Amino acid sequence: MKTRLHLSVDRSGQASLSEQIHAGIKKAIETGVLEQGVRLPSWQDLAAELGVARGTIRAAYDKLAAAQLIEASRSGGTRVAQRPSVVADGRRQVDGGPFMNTYLEMTQGPALFQMGVPATDVFPATLFARLHGQAARTGASAPLLYPDPRGELELRREIASFLALARGMNCSPDQVIVTNAYAAGLGLALGALKLAGHAAWLEEPSFPWSRRGVELVGLSIAPIPVDAQGIDVEYAMRSCPSARLAIVTPGQQAPFGHTLSLDRRLLLLDWAAAHDAWVVEDDYLSELQLTGRAAPALASLDRAGRVIHIGSFSKTISPTLRLGFVIAPPALVPLFAETAACLAPAPGPAVQMAVAEFIREGHYLRHIRRMKRLYVSRRQAVLASLPNSDCVVEVTTPGLAVMLKLRNNVSDVAVVSEALTFGLFPAPLSPWFASPEHAQSGLLLGVATAPQKNLAEACRRLLELAERTGA
Repeated sequence: MKTRLHLSVDRSGQASLSEQIHAGIKKAIETGVLEQGVRLPSWQDLAAELGVARGTIRAAYDKLAAAQLIEASRSGGTRVAQRPSVVADGRRQVDGGPFMNTYLEMTQGPALFQMGVPATDVFPATLFARLHGQAARTGASAPLLYPDPRGELELRREIASFLALARGMNCSPDQVIVTNAYAAGLGLALGALKLAGHAAWLEEPSFPWSRRGVELVGLSIAPIPVDAQGIDVEYAMRSCPSARLAIVTPGQQAPFGHTLSLDRRLLLLDWAAAHDAWVVEDDYLSELQLTGRAAPALASLDRAGRVIHIGSFSKTISPTLRLGFVIAPPALVPLFAETAACLAPAPGPAVQMAVAEFIREGHYLRHIRRMKRLYVSRRQAVLASLPNSDCVVEVTTPGLAVMLKLRNNVSDVAVVSEALTFGLFPAPLSPWFASPEHAQSGLLLGVATAPQKNLAEACRRLLELAERTGA
């Protein structure tokens, strides 16, 4: 049976009549208005109905047929093609799964006390916009060639120079691979190393997304406890001697903030060299050490070429850039370059060139110094604004946060869920633990996004929610 199409065309519109007809029929098919197998009008009938040339209808039908949305035969006429129901019903939404739902919940915002994002009120946005605009205009007039998948040489040079100055590392620009932030850098490393089936040491607690990423590539996780000296390497060697990978945050352990001691750094490097293992150094917070000078990078001590250093500009410039980098050991440079070229090429050149110029002109270091002064001030303000509460058992100041450890009967996840309704978004501590039996309840209050106004009221409200949850 033929169906009557309720189409209209706008002869004064910018799109051609053929494109308008194509778009109208396509939408009707994808939303289920035209069901599978329904017969469409002939060219002649639809042309007469719309008052257009038959060639216009034929062009629209040809484009729909090329997209396999319709099919034509001499005996059956032109009909809507058979399609999988999930595709045919454009109104159906597919659940992204529990991890993705949690990820979106944990990264929503912006909100007060939110972790992982820098302060916006000290960033030289106008200056950076000018640099980015210049880079975009230059790129628009450049030859139409594929960019270097390792990243723009100018940025790789600036990163190598910055790391030599700030992190004590001696690396060549050829060792630098520019990535889409930290997650892509970790993915690049895990994809290149091909360690599926082996075990990996991860700090307990550790960043939940890193832990899930390790699982996704087929490694088993060995949670290793941390203390005031960082990850307990001796415990790791006893409990999981067969591991081939360790992922650590030696500069400022995430989330507790401890710096990995020199003895344990050397022991970790000796273990990796002796067991053909690799160490991924997540340079969490990089230069944003609020008390004293940041410790040199673990990679600066590496003489056997076993450390893969990963950094990003998410917390120092902006997470919206999606810009990071990997420093590959010399022996792995060809493998990492091949993996980047085939599976994980660098982001677009314009943002890279803007960041390169931002570093080259000295703006980056000045920006970091301003951020550190501001964050110290805000951290002190948060500490001074916290009221006494029976549900808080300990207050510490790791990294860029104020950590409130809560009584075990207080659900930190429930507190955060309620706090969101008031525009407050501290991070719950318990999801950072791989082992539920070791999980601790707590709240991480990001100082970068701590409110400058009504701070005492925000802190009071948050602790009231915690007390009510634990009641």
